[in-house]
Amino acid sequence: MTATSPLASAVLLQLGPVPITRPVVTTWAIMAVLAVGAHLLTRRLQARPDRRQAVLELLVTGIARQIGEVVGGDPRPLLPLIATLFVFLVTANLSGLLPGTQAPTATIETPAALAAVVFASVHFYGVRAHGPLGYLASFAKPKLIMLPLNLLSEVTRTFSLMIRLFGNVMSGEFVIALVAALAGLFVPIPLMALEVLVGVVQAYIFTVLATVFIAAAIGGDGPA
Repeated sequence: MTATSPLASAVLLQLGPVPITRPVVTTWAIMAVLAVGAHLLTRRLQARPDRRQAVLELLVTGIARQIGEVVGGDPRPLLPLIATLFVFLVTANLSGLLPGTQAPTATIETPAALAAVVFASVHFYGVRAHGPLGYLASFAKPKLIMLPLNLLSEVTRTFSLMIRLFGNVMSGEFVIALVAALAGLFVPIPLMALEVLVGVVQAYIFTVLATVFIAAAIGGDGPA
């Protein structure tokens, strides 16, 4: 099956009734590379860090600092989730620059799955912070009449998170492919540099918004 639109993906194989598409395989490959890389980079940590460990510590402390500024408290409970989202998104967004590879975030499935992870995480951390009843009561703030709107906002902001990531990454890849087809191989190089910047910025925006949503649920002030 050949993809005919941004919402369609090439099916590489079929596992019973479940189609395995190209973005799924690319996502699995990225996850495997990141898992192996994380193991190799962290298996020999030292009290006196070398250059490799110093770079890793700078990345972790930078992400933790950003989380702390958003939540206004200890960033450690959110660090594994947010840091993993950021590292995965940067890698996934930039994977489309490799010849013959399409970024999985340029098709709707991966942004939808990541937005679903954020949606579930918001409610998980909200319930853990306030208990089921206390968290549910936050949706009725400041007045009970706001309950339907607050519930609707949970869905719409998740949808917005998905569309923003998908649209920006997909459009960037489309422009580069179009210019390469019309003007030759070397002309899109400046656009590819811009795509690197866009990929990193989109990863940052996605993870910051995820942190804001979770922080609002933990804070008990109702939906953001």
